Amino acid sequence: MYIDIGATSAEEVKELGVRPGDPAVPVFPFTISGTGKTYIGKAFDDRVGCGILIDVIKNLARESHPNTVYGVGTVQEEVGLRGARTSSWVVEPDVGLTMEVGVAGDVPDVKKEDAQGKLGKGPAIVIRDGTMIPNLRLRDLFIETAEALRVPYQFDLLDRGGTDSGAIHLHRRGVPNLVIAVPTRHIHSHAGIIHRDDYDRTVELVTAVIKKLDVETVADLTK
Repeated sequence: MYIDIGATSAEEVKELGVRPGDPAVPVFPFTISGTGKTYIGKAFDDRVGCGILIDVIKNLARESHPNTVYGVGTVQEEVGLRGARTSSWVVEPDVGLTMEVGVAGDVPDVKKEDAQGKLGKGPAIVIRDGTMIPNLRLRDLFIETAEALRVPYQFDLLDRGGTDSGAIHLHRRGVPNLVIAVPTRHIHSHAGIIHRDDYDRTVELVTAVIKKLDVETVADLTK
């Protein structure tokens, strides 16, 4: 990528304080679209995930449940799932849930087999990506809980790429894991788009599932 900062010499670049390896961030303010339901902003991957875990923990703090819940905002996912590897050793999880964005395919020129998610159709349960197939009993628990709550949901899969679950599910002897995602248009850009209903329903569903994860239920995931 060619980025013009207006300099005419190496000396001017130095005077501006720019060095090789400095990050560049596009200026794009968070915006609510005219519909009032779709939000536009940069770096939704994975600010959305961080927002979900914060809201889920807020919900759980007001209710009784059988778990100690850790919300981890990891680093360097895109370059080797590094934060997920180190934080797994700190937390030693019995179950791992990865809050993510999914690739929304409801835009022109995107093939259905490349991206299945659609805005406004609920959280996406990821059934496979390039690094992990989820624990099927955990998948079923999400499906059953969503249907009991009448929370709409959709399925998603990625032939390539992966998430922090790719590292978490391999920790020690293995950790039951699943990715739950908010469909997002134009991820990895400064103008991602999400639907607020998808976000709220994801928070509701994750909160409800965690409340069900007692000792017996967790043990059943790996029988």
